[in-house]
Amino acid sequence: MAILIRQARVNSPSSLGLKDILIAGNRIEAVGEPGEIKLQGVNIETVEGKGKFLLPGLIDSHVHILGGGGEGGPATRAPEIAVEDIISSGVTTLIGCLGTDGITRHMTSLLAKARALEVEGITTYIYSGSYEIPVKAMTGSVRSDLVLIDKVIGAGEIAVSDHRSSQPTFEEIARLAAECRVGGMLGGKAGVLHIHMGDGGKRLELLFRLIKETEIPASQVIPTHVNRNRQLLDEAIEYVLAGGHIDLTAGVDPEDESDSDVSVETAVRLCLEKNVPLAQVTVSSDSNGSLPVFDKLGNLVGLTIATQRTLFKKFRSLVGRKIITLEQAAQLFAANPARFYKLHQKGEIKEGKDADVILLDQDLNLTDVIAKGRIMMTGGKLLAKGTFK
Repeated sequence: MAILIRQARVNSPSSLGLKDILIAGNRIEAVGEPGEIKLQGVNIETVEGKGKFLLPGLIDSHVHILGGGGEGGPATRAPEIAVEDIISSGVTTLIGCLGTDGITRHMTSLLAKARALEVEGITTYIYSGSYEIPVKAMTGSVRSDLVLIDKVIGAGEIAVSDHRSSQPTFEEIARLAAECRVGGMLGGKAGVLHIHMGDGGKRLELLFRLIKETEIPASQVIPTHVNRNRQLLDEAIEYVLAGGHIDLTAGVDPEDESDSDVSVETAVRLCLEKNVPLAQVTVSSDSNGSLPVFDKLGNLVGLTIATQRTLFKKFRSLVGRKIITLEQAAQLFAANPARFYKLHQKGEIKEGKDADVILLDQDLNLTDVIAKGRIMMTGGKLLAKGTFK
């Protein structure tokens, strides 16, 4: 069945104005002027886009699809993510990862969960590894995982500057970055080393050394959670200006932020003030990962769970507060991660690209989601259902 979206205002992410979009199978078949696309003898489902904005589906580059956590023992392991939560957040592509716990959660289980979500209607990839070094790769090395396993797109999230990390040395990080670099080249993938940044005082020291002391491009290593505190964010801005890419974590609202927890809104404002190219920034949810709170002695004193819905919440907030335009938001949340991770079929409304699109009303409410050419939400009603729902 073909789908025709009529008279939507398209941000591709660049603004294309009013367009009709024809979807056939799981691809965008045509982008034309309103009324220009005409088909006969074909079963077509029409989606009314008049008065709505149409954008690429959001790409979430950091999701604990198996659940994260466990820092307070087995009872504090977070639950797995459900496809309903993903679609209702406007996300059509994600990258799954392990976190602190690489013992009771396994790479094979992560791969199986990614494949399950793919069957349920979204596009998925995974990182090889967890917080620790050496990485527990499925095929014996990160390099061979990247070459041999279709869904492995890089290594991560490897923890640095964090009391929960394996306290990796510069040499270990450099070797792992090289594994990612070469494995990505051989596998035709991005081969990104995805780094979890903690609250430690060394902050991005190891990453700046990589730029200065090795031949590995700064863009090969992407630190996440860089808005964890103001000092870390300031260093992350320097990292971007040195050629790197960074990932902000959706979470705290501007009204609740502090020097120890900077909102995405404030982080983006600071980037703009310091002339940081937004083309080198992404935002991810950290969904289904635990959000532990530790005291100065390292004791766990609080625990909550991140949710996927914070991603779309930040999307709306950035545009609604006029911090960035809708076009820039489509870049941050879709086009940039597609480019960073070499997802060549994603992040753009263009003929031949994957049919992953979302529609928003004039108040930026999510009304429709199409993922891989399937209507997963229509008129604000969620159609996507998990296997056991």
